[in-house]
Amino acid sequence: MKPILISGIQPSGKLHIGNYFGALKNFVDLQNSGRYQCYFFVADLHSITEDFDPNKKYQQIREVILNYLAAGIKPEKSVLFIQSQVLEHAELAWILNTITPIGELSRMTQFKEKGGKALLSPSGGGLLSPGISPNVGLFDYPVLQAADILLYDAEVVPVGEDQIQHLEFTRTLARKFNQKFLPTGRQAKKIFIEPKELLTETPRIMSLNNPLKKMSKSIPEGCLFLDDTADTIREKLKRAVTDSGTEIKYDPENKPAVSNLIRIYRAFSGMTIKEIEIKFQSSTYSQFKKDLAESTVLYLKPFQVKKKLLAKKPKEIEKIIEKGRKTAQKKAADKMTAVKKVIGLEKK
Repeated sequence: MKPILISGIQPSGKLHIGNYFGALKNFVDLQNSGRYQCYFFVADLHSITEDFDPNKKYQQIREVILNYLAAGIKPEKSVLFIQSQVLEHAELAWILNTITPIGELSRMTQFKEKGGKALLSPSGGGLLSPGISPNVGLFDYPVLQAADILLYDAEVVPVGEDQIQHLEFTRTLARKFNQKFLPTGRQAKKIFIEPKELLTETPRIMSLNNPLKKMSKSIPEGCLFLDDTADTIREKLKRAVTDSGTEIKYDPENKPAVSNLIRIYRAFSGMTIKEIEIKFQSSTYSQFKKDLAESTVLYLKPFQVKKKLLAKKPKEIEKIIEKGRKTAQKKAADKMTAVKKVIGLEKK
């Protein structure tokens, strides 16, 4: 059997090109490699740990499904589902909570970066004050993430370097659970698989108006969204900041803005950095940005056309969602039965 691979995307707004090259394109490549049984989901439970509009949430969930399909994820090859529709995610997260020390969670970098540092004691031993934000869900985020992975016996998880800490935490929980609740009998085997990371090479795409910060949907003028019109893309790239001088050269330290645009050009064109430097060695910044805009428009057009066509077929999309839910549900239910039996919640 092929090893199971799993990953998800949060439905928290429009996706930009950083999301595409950092996740969607990699997911399609992994699916098409034929090496894995892929499970891709919409991480909607994770998305509600931050402020959201309930009137827009399901539309955002559906948008992620459309993005998956338009990018090339195929329901006949991969399991595509919505996290909250498989109740076992939350159920397993609660059980894993009971073996998770608060100290382990307090060391999670992501929680600290999102405001949790101010609520933690210097030793990382616990919360100093109840506070309003960040919420417990954000603090507990890594446990739910561990449940997402362990529930499906995933052996491989595609991650960037910023997620390695969370995957190591998942392995720690799996190991701890297996040691504490070891099944008995001659044919007994450990309940959870310890997943391995699959580090994916992704271009570090920065904001168009601040090359020292990652591209973020919270600053829309610095983003190239996957749904941006051709005219919007051209206008955004025309206004993109550049560096002093006129040379189009890859030098992240001294020319961060131009280097960022070169990375974007490489992602869309498939050319090497050296080839791009040679191609534009006699060009102005304006000419370079104009060419980059046309390359971006050309690359995104098939994705945008396919997404618009899919959006006109809501019944077909719902069938795909339901098919994925059923497949994921069966796998998750089988795992939860094994978990409940080994911890004594069900008759063995």
